[in-house]
Amino acid sequence: MSFDLCTVKTAEHPFYIESVGVSIYSIEELCFFLKENLYLIDKSIMNSSLCDWVRDELGLKTLSRKMSEAMERPDKDVSYFIMPVFAEIGYLSGKGLHALREELTRVQVGPEDERSKIRADYLVQSGRYTAAITAYRKILTRNSSPSSLGAQFYASVWNNLGCAYALQFRYRNAADCFLSAWKLVRSREMMRKYVSTLPLFLDEKEYRDTLESLGADPVLIEKIQEYNLKIAADARDRLRARPQGKLTDEEVLTQMEEEYRRGAFA
Repeated sequence: MSFDLCTVKTAEHPFYIESVGVSIYSIEELCFFLKENLYLIDKSIMNSSLCDWVRDELGLKTLSRKMSEAMERPDKDVSYFIMPVFAEIGYLSGKGLHALREELTRVQVGPEDERSKIRADYLVQSGRYTAAITAYRKILTRNSSPSSLGAQFYASVWNNLGCAYALQFRYRNAADCFLSAWKLVRSREMMRKYVSTLPLFLDEKEYRDTLESLGADPVLIEKIQEYNLKIAADARDRLRARPQGKLTDEEVLTQMEEEYRRGAFA
């Protein structure tokens, strides 16, 4: 992340936001990150280290003092910590600042699990699958049964956790997650993902035994299998259309698995 025009100095040493793996080099970059990622603001951002960095690396002593004072507020209102950052360089207009403050209020009163899920989703998008898995697991550990957010929300957490596992090729873990999601909402989509994952780590007998023990609608299972066969065929056709060069049989199979995985978890 960078900007062509900087109104203040660029830091020699960036501020690293550990929770999302992002490095910040200027006040403009900090403004951009905060504006675009209000749901990601946590202790890895709102802390004395950022205040010190603003003072020492950017030379903004007054801003650093305002941020430090905001951290001492009993109500821990995030707006008092980040609004001075935007005001420092006039990053937003008056209307923009007002809209941002309203959005901040909604963020702060929103359920913790919802904020945590958004943070975990961001980690997946950033390719930090292990960190995302840990974040999703924390949500599910805090809530062994659906709360006021409802079964659909926690099913989506299980689903996204399963996708994160699949992106690490941990298919058995992924299947368990999709099955947990299905048990919450009994949706065809969750069943499709579960059944689609099984062939990636089970042999044919284990696959059929698992489907039999599941007791799912046989018509639905048949449709899912037909869908998966189409995905596999499309993957094979796309792979054949590519110049293969000197790929080994194992490399070809790996590419086919990757193509199937993309289609199955789409």
